[in-house]
Amino acid sequence: MAGIDLTTRVREVPDFPEPGVGFKDISPLLLDPDALTQAVGALASWTRERDAELVLGAEARGFWLGAAIAVEAGCGFVAARRPGKLPPETVSATYALEYGKNTLEVAADAIPGGARVVIHDDVLATGGTVEAIAGLVEHLGGTVVGVNFVIELSFLGGRERLSQYDLCSLITY
Repeated sequence: MAGIDLTTRVREVPDFPEPGVGFKDISPLLLDPDALTQAVGALASWTRERDAELVLGAEARGFWLGAAIAVEAGCGFVAARRPGKLPPETVSATYALEYGKNTLEVAADAIPGGARVVIHDDVLATGGTVEAIAGLVEHLGGTVVGVNFVIELSFLGGRERLSQYDLCSLITY
C-alpha cells in the first residue's frame, strides 16, 4: 500500500497568527487516522533508530504527536510547557519566534543525567524553539540525539541553525 502524501493533509491559514504569516495547520492530518498513523509511525521509527530514552514535546502542538511518538518508540515523554503550567521546580528558556517571543519550562527532574532525548515539535521554522529546549535538555544533563518535525519551513533557515543535531522532517516547504 502506498503512503499518503502528507502535504495533502496540511492546511495553510493566511495571516495567522498575524498579518503576513502563512500558518501551516496540521489539524487535517490529525483528523485522518491513516495519515496520523503514518506520521507517528515514521517519526517513531526514526526516534527508535537513535536509541532515544525520552521524547520531549514542545507545547502545544508538539504534545499531540510527541506523546504518541514516545509510546510507539518505547520511550518516556517529557513536556516542555508555558510558564506556570508545571509544578515547581522547573528550568526555563526564553527565545525569539519569527513573530514574537516565548518561554518554555521543563520539570527540573524530568531528564536524568545522560538520558538520550529526541525533541519533537510540529513545525521547524527558525529553529529558536528547539534550540532553546535543547539547551534545557543539556543543562539538565541529557543528550539530544535528534530533533524531528512534521513540517519544515526551509526558507526560514531552521535546519542550518540546528545543524549540530540529527534532524528529520516529514514535509518540507
